[in-house]
Amino acid sequence: MSVKKILLIMHQASSDPGRVGEMLRTLGFELDMRIPAIGDPLPSDLSKHHGVVIFGGPMSANDDHEHFILEETKFTEKLLQSNTPYLGICLGAQIMARVLGANVKLHPEGLMEIGYYKVEPTEKGSDYFDKHLNVYQWHKEGFELPDQCELLATGEYFTNQAFRFGKNAYGIQFHPEVTEAMNRRWLSKASHMLEEPGAKSAEEQLKDRARHDRELNDWAWRFLSHWTSLPEKSHA
Repeated sequence: MSVKKILLIMHQASSDPGRVGEMLRTLGFELDMRIPAIGDPLPSDLSKHHGVVIFGGPMSANDDHEHFILEETKFTEKLLQSNTPYLGICLGAQIMARVLGANVKLHPEGLMEIGYYKVEPTEKGSDYFDKHLNVYQWHKEGFELPDQCELLATGEYFTNQAFRFGKNAYGIQFHPEVTEAMNRRWLSKASHMLEEPGAKSAEEQLKDRARHDRELNDWAWRFLSHWTSLPEKSHA
C-alpha cells in the first residue's frame, strides 16, 4: 500500500508547519509542502493526497492583487466541491470562508488577537472541544460564518473561531502548529505588532505558553487524529 500524502500550503520561504507537520508525520503521512507565493505549483491531481492544509500568513484572503491568493482561492473552491479533507488555519480558514461566500474583515474596533485567548465550544462543537481552550492567535482579520456551515467554537473579540463545512472541511482561526521556537521567532521578527490594540506582550505570551501549551498540544493531536481518519471522496 502506497504512503498517503498531505498537501501543506504555506506562504513564505521561511514558513514552518511546526507541530501540525510533526503530528501528521507521526500519524503516518508524507508531507508535500508547497509555497505558491514563491512559485511552487499546486497539484492538478490529488489522487495521491489524503487531504490539504492551508496555513496562515501575513497577507489577507482579500488580496486579489496577489496571484497566489487567487490561485489558492480557486484551488480551495475545487477542493470543497470534491469533498477532499481540508483544514484551513488562520489565513487558510479565511480563504475557506470567503470561498463559501462569507466576508473576511478587520475587527470593528481595530482590535487584534496576538497571544493566547480563550475559545469556547458551541453545542455543535462539543465533540471537538470538551471545554474552553486557551489557544495561540496572531491575526488582525476575522471571518463571518458562511451559510451551511456549523460554528464549533467562539471567542470574545473575534466571535467565529472554528467551523465545519460538510463532513470533512474545517477552518480554525488559531494556530495549533506554533512550537516554542516558532513562537519566539514570531515575537522577534514581528515585535512591532505587539504594540497593536489587543496584542499581548512577549513576556505575557511566553508565560501563557507555559500555562496553556500542553493542553493545546493535546487538543491538536486529538483533532488531527480525527481529521486524518476522515474518508476521502472524489478528488479535484
